[in-house]
Amino acid sequence: MSGSLRLQQQIQFIKEIDKLKTILRQTQIMNGSRQENSAEHSWHFALSLLLLAEYSSQEIDLLKSLKMAIIHDLVEIYAGDTFVYDEKAQQQKLELEKAAANKLFALLPEDQSLPLHELWLEYEEQLSPESQFAQAVDRLLPILCNLENKGFSWRKHQVTLEQVLAKNEKWKNAAPVLHAYLSQLLFQAQDRGFFKY
Repeated sequence: MSGSLRLQQQIQFIKEIDKLKTILRQTQIMNGSRQENSAEHSWHFALSLLLLAEYSSQEIDLLKSLKMAIIHDLVEIYAGDTFVYDEKAQQQKLELEKAAANKLFALLPEDQSLPLHELWLEYEEQLSPESQFAQAVDRLLPILCNLENKGFSWRKHQVTLEQVLAKNEKWKNAAPVLHAYLSQLLFQAQDRGFFKY
């Protein structure tokens, strides 16, 4: 492959992933002024991983987890954001996102496409300590946003405390200290009326 074709593919991918800035999530930013977009979430996720890595229950390759954070939502460019508490949409999520990953990562030269695609799949399938801890921090962020903005997306979608606790039970073993801390805050949020009763 000529250098110019390789660079064209890389630039095309960079231009395509800019579309992530247009994908709105159900979660509002912490001050409650607007919904966050998926690109902002990915940045927040990566920086949070950097700060919280010491709370992983297993030793992790932090750089690998950071790469996962940066690429984990790129597929939403084609598949859209699926609200974590929309059970019907969750049933189709992985299939839609796998198709999106095939389309998106194919834009890159093969030596970059395959490793990024495999890393994305590893994150989705929770195949390593890095992906499991990253998933824990990924789940932590919308909770923190909702705690700060008086439960905006929880109230909007009539989410219960039980739903949030159940959804986040999966990452308890990957980050037990963070899980225990968040659980205390969630019970306080219920007392403050942030959930459907």
